[in-house]
Amino acid sequence: MAITPDESTLIVAESHGGRLTAFDIADDGGLSNRRVWADLGDGAPDGICVDADGAVWYADVPHRWCVRVRESGEVVQTVDVDRGCFACMLGGDDGLTLFILAAQWRGFEHIFEVPGTGVVIAVDAPAPAAGRP
Repeated sequence: MAITPDESTLIVAESHGGRLTAFDIADDGGLSNRRVWADLGDGAPDGICVDADGAVWYADVPHRWCVRVRESGEVVQTVDVDRGCFACMLGGDDGLTLFILAAQWRGFEHIFEVPGTGVVIAVDAPAPAAGRP
């Protein structure tokens, strides 16, 4: 989940739904106006983060990439990785580094067969971090 910089919208990654879903955030923290923020087709969003251009980066385990999308679902950038991407976050001194947490993934039934494949990958991003977390 991520919150937009103006703290008005919660965006939720629905891994098995292939979409990012948005909710308006009320002053008391209540949520309303559920809507599809981006239909990702066969995308499987896991961890997400928001950038200062209002785009969302999402990590995708089965496709082994991180994808930057706009609210319409328009894909504006992808970062291909050699293993499943579980989470991503913008950071670094200027907020312009995309950190990707990735590991080999062969399904829950094989989770302990190949230990120690996790890595943190850092790539340059076109827009800095914004919003929360």
